[in-house]
Amino acid sequence: MTTDSEIPSPSGGKGDASRLFALIPCAGNGSRAGSDGPKQYRALHGKAMVGHTLEAFRVLGDTLAGLWVVISPDDDAFAKACPDFRRPREVLLRAGGATRAATVLNGLKGMLSGGADLLDWVLVHDAARCLVTPAQIMALVDACRDDAVGGLLAQKLPDTLKSGASGRVLATIDRSDKWLAQTPQMFRIGALITALEAAGDAVTDESSAMEASGLAPRLVPGSAQNFKVTYPEDFALAEAILASRQGSR
Repeated sequence: MTTDSEIPSPSGGKGDASRLFALIPCAGNGSRAGSDGPKQYRALHGKAMVGHTLEAFRVLGDTLAGLWVVISPDDDAFAKACPDFRRPREVLLRAGGATRAATVLNGLKGMLSGGADLLDWVLVHDAARCLVTPAQIMALVDACRDDAVGGLLAQKLPDTLKSGASGRVLATIDRSDKWLAQTPQMFRIGALITALEAAGDAVTDESSAMEASGLAPRLVPGSAQNFKVTYPEDFALAEAILASRQGSR
């Protein structure tokens, strides 16, 4: 694993010995987006998608002890997409794995090598959730700082839910207890490493790994706008939301 900037010396926060880090896995190839190259580097409203993601976390300032981005070892696009990265407490780690879980695990271990502690908190956030706001991030932090497990942003399922087979409905499923998982997801670094190592590469988010360890992460209400830009039609919607936010300032 190699880093493209110096390891920061994190500062403590508000009398709490545990610090708060952010980790952005940014090693995906964006195959479902229907475009050439990784989708996180595609321009949205004048900036690479991942650039909007980073800005939301930068607003938190000294609340974060470090902001880490994990890219593929041979990635030559990040530097072009985010030329201002390497601000104080920002670290670029070339340790992306074959799966999201592997990339996150490599990032967490890199954090430990860089001076983070097993009991420090980490906010893991998808690079492609570029519409997250600082207020949403802080709502998660405030809800989970004193939680024994940690938690995640999530949204109550708004639509009627069906199960199906061969293009036909099999049943309507009770949605009253169903949530759509979002990110960031906030857990202790040590606990998350242990959970990911036990769960393996099949898990698609950090909460799933913690759940497999027998833990119940806290659900913190998020926003419908905090969706993961995945399919071609998502880009137009994200562009419109970013433009509306710019116009409301």
